[in-house]
Amino acid sequence: MPQRTVLIVLFDGVQSLDVTGPLEVFAGAEKRRPGSYRIRTASLEGAPVRTSSGLTLVPDAALTAEPDPHTLLVPGGQGTRLPDPELTEWLRARGPRAERLVSVCTGAVRLAQAGLLDGRRATTHWAYCDSLARNHPAVDVDPDPIYVRDGHVATSAGVTSGIDLALALVEEDLDRETALTVARHLVVFLRRPGNQAQFSAQLAAQTARREPLREVQRWITEHPDADLSVEALAARALLSPRHFARAFHAETGMTPGRYVDRVRLEHARRLLEDTADGVEEISRASGYGTPEAMRRAFVKALGAAPAEYRRRFRPTAPAR
Repeated sequence: MPQRTVLIVLFDGVQSLDVTGPLEVFAGAEKRRPGSYRIRTASLEGAPVRTSSGLTLVPDAALTAEPDPHTLLVPGGQGTRLPDPELTEWLRARGPRAERLVSVCTGAVRLAQAGLLDGRRATTHWAYCDSLARNHPAVDVDPDPIYVRDGHVATSAGVTSGIDLALALVEEDLDRETALTVARHLVVFLRRPGNQAQFSAQLAAQTARREPLREVQRWITEHPDADLSVEALAARALLSPRHFARAFHAETGMTPGRYVDRVRLEHARRLLEDTADGVEEISRASGYGTPEAMRRAFVKALGAAPAEYRRRFRPTAPAR
């Protein structure tokens, strides 16, 4: 098996976890399968860089002194908000020569500035998806998934999604058992599916200003198997269905139906991940009623049926 060089780009203002998260994954794989990876860090001049949190990182070398890597990884951080023409030119020249291009968080901005995402589907941290799409219209920005693969280019969302993506790459390069062993050592799931949403229903929706609507939000979260029709929820808020639907959307940013869908999906995911309950039992507890209704919801939202989702999260627990 050929050794793969992973070159991680460093710059002032980089997010330290964007660097160390994937680095720990590849380093863990190398420890378990010696000779699999050669991991290098490099800045433009080879000088130490200061991360966004104030931590100083000392690179192995200057970027200009490094040979073309198998995997070129560009992390994100506050430093990506500032133009860096020299780094952009280096990426434009050397990026196409890497066998695999990877970004974490706003590292996608660096790749886009170098034209390396043109014509490709990509993602970044949800807070910067709009600006990435606006500033780089040639990039097909998808704000929902935690990571996106488009050919030899892989982009990921916020900091922890860089770990998910790195684990997926290790599984692809080596095998599932190695990736699983690394994940267990880091105390993370083997990996979240790439098309899992970046954040939960409670984070996706704003918290309503009025207490009756906040109470409805809490009720939905605590009782996903209840009658959560607009009429039933409006009655809890002591509002007419029409007034309730309008007020809920205005104060949370999504319709009651969309919020209920997200809460039920999230509840079912947690039960699949954390329990050995059967799919039929979970479908009832999550408000779907039937396994088929839950399957349709999972395939639509996550691109995977409940049994496949459970296999990815609980590889040692059989789905029933």
